This record gives sequence, structure tokens and C-alpha cells, in this order.
Amino acid sequence: MEQRLATSLIMTLNEKKFIESALLSEIRVDGRRPFDYRTLTITFGSEDGSSEVQLGQTQVIGFVTAQLVQPYRDRPNEGSFSIYTEFSPMADPSFETGRPTDFAIELGRIIDRGLRESRAVDTESLCVISGKLVWSIRIDLHIIDNGGNLVDAANIAALAALSTFRRPECTFGGEDGQQLIIHPPDVRDPLPLIIHHLPVAVTFGFIGKENTMVIDPTHYEEAVMGGSMTATLNTNGDVCAIQKAGGEGVPHSVIMQCLRIASVKAADITNKIKNSVESYNTERSLRKVKRHNPSTVVVEFGQQGCGDVAKHHMERLNLGSDESSVISLGDDVEIGRKIIESYKMEKRNITAKGSGGGPATWDPYSRGVDGNALRASLASRATPLEIHKEEPKREKQNETLSSQQSLVHEVTKIELQTKLPKTLKDAVKPRHKRRNKLMPN
Repeated sequence: MEQRLATSLIMTLNEKKFIESALLSEIRVDGRRPFDYRTLTITFGSEDGSSEVQLGQTQVIGFVTAQLVQPYRDRPNEGSFSIYTEFSPMADPSFETGRPTDFAIELGRIIDRGLRESRAVDTESLCVISGKLVWSIRIDLHIIDNGGNLVDAANIAALAALSTFRRPECTFGGEDGQQLIIHPPDVRDPLPLIIHHLPVAVTFGFIGKENTMVIDPTHYEEAVMGGSMTATLNTNGDVCAIQKAGGEGVPHSVIMQCLRIASVKAADITNKIKNSVESYNTERSLRKVKRHNPSTVVVEFGQQGCGDVAKHHMERLNLGSDESSVISLGDDVEIGRKIIESYKMEKRNITAKGSGGGPATWDPYSRGVDGNALRASLASRATPLEIHKEEPKREKQNETLSSQQSLVHEVTKIELQTKLPKTLKDAVKPRHKRRNKLMPN
């Protein structure tokens, strides 16, 4: 009432008549129809339990906190919650700091009645120790800008903040198992509140002698209207609370019409709140996921030729981790390509050295020997000697066949040796085998 009186002193008589005459034509000052709602925007802060609601030019911030207190004697197994409102002169010149006004008290009672009487929040789940400790939920509502219909905006801010709030988890431990332990969010995930339904407040205003009904009145329409009614309903159509303010009487038929309209608007607002909370929970879960660097290169440092490139890449990775720098994916791909090319070149060099009669790099203890590849490599080394080039073709063919048979015999013997279990004696060749070793002429 004080707010409407302060605003009515600012408005002129012509402005009031213009608003009343426009409503007779079902046109409002901001271009809406009598039963149209303003644009609703719901955002959330970085912390759980904080919300910001903007309804047209009205802006309200809600913040929810919890603490352990002693329960009431008549309800030892139930927690409690309370609502506090803060009106700043920055939102409206009629607001004063310090002592709360009658409108601030009325606003808190309307929201509290809709939540408490309908039992929207499960207070029994807030009990920690029966008769000793329960959770007390506190809802702080800060009015940032007053563009009209503060009740609906504050109610939506309180519901959104309660939907995203999470309290710490409590367990019993210690030597005797009776010590209460409150786990921080880093140790255990906090627990959300159990909310059965969302009671949404919808405010109607009655303007003029004809009691023209409008929904979601603005700041200027509140200065002209003779009375208002706030109906709190949920999506099931259950009436949680009704608040009638002002001296103008309202017939029974008008009240029933308001309840039917409020039921439709409450369902739409509930869907917006649930969608906003769902998107916030999705972003919250994504923030908790630990992301790894996808540009990871695995290098085998035992190979020669690629050690320098790999060492340079590892130095870059270490330097980037120390300076919190981000290495681009294109650089990692280029470095990986260089490592693969150097590895291929080194492999070719090793193959060329092995085919030229150098020392063999085959390990007799390796079990992954391919018999076909070994036969092909040994057969390539068995070339006819230049001394017998002038002999007949038959002698050459006989020597080739005998050399191939001896090679096959050696390969078969080597395969049998690889299949048998090896001992330390097998690593040292006997002396008679060293003496009888065939040397190339």
C-alpha cells in the first residue's frame, strides 16, 4: 500500500485516466493484452542456490543458505526454512533502508505461506539428529529493480534458488561412532533438497470502477488499481494459497475465473523453471568432468634418429604445463608426422645394414619370429659365388638346391629352438660351433 501511494503521488491525473481508458479497449500501456505475461528470464550464479529472475523491468535475486540448528519442540524431526526480503532505495525511491516496510513483510509472508502450507519442501529430510540437530534453510530475496509485480518475481526467484541448492552431506564417525562429520563438497557431493511440487504465485490487478482485471501488473498499473489478488497454484491445479489486498470487493465468479487463468500460467512458469534448472545441472556436471589433453604423442625412446624430435616435443609439453600455455593441435600433428618419418628412415637404414652382411640384430630369445620373413631374408643372402660362374648350368642348379635345403634346415632348427624354453646356457654358443662356423670366401 505504501508503495502504491508513493507512486500515485508521482503520476499525473491524465496518466491515470489514460491507463483506465486504454484498458476498456483491452490495451495496456506496454502493448500487452489483459491476460498476457511479461517476458520471463531465469539465470543462475556460479554457486549452488543462487538465482536471478527478470520479469519485464522487475529484477530480483534469490540466494539460499543452510545451517545446523536445534529443532522446535513440537516438531523435533523436521527442519525449518525462513524468508528474508531486502528492499534497496536503488530499486525504487519509495523504499527505505533499515526498518522493513509493511509491503516487505507482506511479500515475505505470501511466499512463505505458499511454500509452508503446501509442504512443497520435505522438511523431514532436513533432520540430522532427532530433537538435537536439523538443517535450517534461509532464503534471501534482494530487490534490484522494481518494475511492478514483485510478488511473482520474488516467488520465482525463491523456487529457482531452492531447486539448485545443495546442502552438505553428514555422516557419523569417530571412535564411538557418535561424532557428526560434515563432508565438504570436495570429499562428497552435496545433496539437493527434496521438493514435491513448485507453488507458483500469479497476481491479478483490478483497475477502475468496472474492476477491469489484468494479470502481471506493471509499476504504473499498480498505482492505478484499486485492489489485487495473488493466487498460488501448482501444475496439478491445487490451490496452495490466496492473498487478497486492497479495499475493492471481488465477486465469486471473478475469483473462479482468476483461478482458471492462474492454473494455466502456473503450468507455463513451472516448465520454464524446470528447463532452466535442467540446463544448469547439465552445465554443472560438465564443469566437474576432468578433461585431458587430446594431443598426446607416445614415443619409443629406444629408437635412434627420433630421440631428438621426441625430446624437443617433451620439452615443449613440460614448458606448456609450467606456464599454463595451450599447445595447438596442428603443432602436435606436425611433430607426430616428423617422428613417424624419422622412425621409418631409421628402420630403412637398419634393414639396409642387415642385408649388407653386417651383424645380425635378431634376438634368439624373441618369441615373435616370423618363419616366412626369416626364410625370405636368408634366401636373399644366399647368392651364388662368382668363382663358379663359368661352370655348367647343372652344377649351378645343384649348388642352389643344396644351399636352399641347408637354409631350410637351419630355419627349421631355429624355429624349434625358439619354441623350446630357453636357459642361460643357450645364450652362449659352444666352442665347437664357433670353430665350425662357415665364413664367406
